[in-house]
Amino acid sequence: MSSRVVVALRVRATPERAFAAFTQEIGTWWRPNGLFAFTPREPGVISFESGQGGRLIETRSNGKIFEIGEIRVWDPPRRLAFGWRQATFAAAQNTQVEVRFETVDGETRITVEHSGWDSIPATHVARHGFADAVFLRRHGEWWQALLSACQTILARDELETDDR
Repeated sequence: MSSRVVVALRVRATPERAFAAFTQEIGTWWRPNGLFAFTPREPGVISFESGQGGRLIETRSNGKIFEIGEIRVWDPPRRLAFGWRQATFAAAQNTQVEVRFETVDGETRITVEHSGWDSIPATHVARHGFADAVFLRRHGEWWQALLSACQTILARDELETDDR
């Protein structure tokens, strides 16, 4: 059985707009987390190179790029899947993130499933000594906060539309 985190949040936007906000504006809403940093250096700006085979990358202020993962599925506005790794992961240690965008009662439910944590040993620095259940709960709380930040971007769109 795979260790995974699943979180979901409904937003007042179409799947097309939610997918665009998630992928094109990730650098705006992404919030670094000291526990789950990609590299031991100061966090950079997160961005997607769109399309199948593109990458999720972190660009630091000095221009250096860290590849977080390759995009495995790019199916707007329904689905996005990509690899996820930290700098301390060995080659065989790679987790995956799948994001789904589904219409529910005139809104869009964004579901994030982050799996593959069983490939990262319990003693690995990325787990910070947490028991599996605690680690997954903390990681899930972070994803929930990230989705809430993305929701804020989408709510701003709604306010701008109402002002017109």
